[in-house]
Formats: sequence, structure tokens, C-alpha cells
Amino acid sequence: MKCDLHSHCTFCDGKDEPEAMAEAAVAAGFDRFGFSSHAMLPWALDFTLSSQSLPSYVSRIREVASSFRGKIDVLCGVEADYIDGKSSPDRATYSAFCLDYVIGSVHFVSAPDGALVPVDHSPELLSRGIAEHFGGSAESFVRAYFAAEREMVARFDFDIVGHPDLVRKFNVRHPYFDEGADWYREEVELTAEAFARSGKVVEVNVGAISRGWLDDAYPSAAFREALSSRGVRLVYSSDAHSVSGVGCAYDRFGAALAADSEYGIIPHMRGNET
Repeated sequence: MKCDLHSHCTFCDGKDEPEAMAEAAVAAGFDRFGFSSHAMLPWALDFTLSSQSLPSYVSRIREVASSFRGKIDVLCGVEADYIDGKSSPDRATYSAFCLDYVIGSVHFVSAPDGALVPVDHSPELLSRGIAEHFGGSAESFVRAYFAAEREMVARFDFDIVGHPDLVRKFNVRHPYFDEGADWYREEVELTAEAFARSGKVVEVNVGAISRGWLDDAYPSAAFREALSSRGVRLVYSSDAHSVSGVGCAYDRFGAALAADSEYGIIPHMRGNET
């Protein structure tokens, strides 16, 4: 079963229409392909769904699923942010839409002064956020990121943990912390343990490869080892934002996860039953 449950289209910050993304997935030999547009946040952003566009998004993806039936199973989900007190990936928020799954992700870190520092927007914005809101301490920022990840999986009902060490995105081309440091390894182990207790699936996300930031997936090899040793289930995700990203590095990461990609890994997944 060749499966990819994380992709974006023109309903959020993706570049291509849903039909084109599904066609690319068929061409790449996928059996199942899921859309996971960025869910709405408490403030208006041009790269997320809104409460007004969410119904249209779900309807459109269901139409795509119907038109591609027999070629590929097309699923409809969302990628929802966890921001303490502001946004959560809780399934109940989307119950009226009967989504196939919800991905929970952390893209913003709450600073002690209440500011929100974006994790993956740009190296410059990240550097400024750490300097202005974390006293220049990258360690404090990274620890706060992982604390948010652990809070998210403990508190909310969702299916897949999105890119669990997104803080690594800029760390090769614009280094700002040491991934070999004892404190960082401690954070990885604590977070792997929290994921294992939650029973949630964790994605192996190759988005940083397709966008040229890393030559490795999220989570890192060491993080994947920590998860696998605890029996955490892993699933491949391209995090494609265009047709060119569909199936990226599947031969390196997805093939090894094929057994975990079977239908039913997510208890709530409904497939193409509509």
C-alpha cells in the first residue's frame, strides 16, 4: 500500500489544484492520497482555510475522491495548529465535516512575553524572534517548541503528529543550535516518550527535502530510532505543496513504512465511502 496523507493544494498555500495533485499521485503510483490543507487560525492568514472556505474545501475534495474512484483513494483531512489558548487540532472542532483524519502540528512557539515566534517561515524571522522574545537563547526556543509538541499530543484527540522536529528546518543552512547537545537529545527522548504514550501516528515528512532545506526527513534519524524503539507507528508524508513534490524521496523513506500505511492505521479514517 503506497500511501501519502499530507499534501496542500490551492485551498491553502499549495500551488496546484486538487485535481492536478491527485493526478500526480496516480502517476507516482500511490494507492491512497490525502489532502490536509492548513486549518483556520484565530486570525486571518492567506495560507490557511477559513471557517467560510472549509465547507467548500471538503466538498471539493470529496468530488475529487469520487472522480478518481478506481484509480486512487483520495482522503480529506486538515493540518491544524496547536497554539496554547488559541488553536488546537482537536477532532471535535471538525466533527460536522466527517474528516478522514486530522494532523496536529506546531508552527508557532509561544514566548514567555506572549509573542508567537514562527518556526519555519524564514531564517531571518526565526532569528529575530529568538533574539527579541527568547533573550537570544535558541535552547529556550527549541525546548519551548518540544514542550508544545508534548502538550499537544497529551491534550487533544487527533490522528497524526506533523513534522515533529520542524525546528531543524533551517539548522543546516543557517545553524542556530547543536543537534548533538545533551539537552537536545534529552528533548527528543522526552518527546518520543510522550508520542508513545499518546498512541498517535507520527509522520516521516520529506517536505524539507523537496523544498531544498534538508537532505533528511522530519523526524531525524535519531528521533526515528527513538520512536521505533518505543513502538510508535510511522507513516510517510510528502507534505507536497505542488505536483513536483508528490512522492518526493519515497524510495528512501516511504517504502520502509509501507506496512504501517495500510488502511486502518488511523481508526477514524473513512476512506471513499461517501
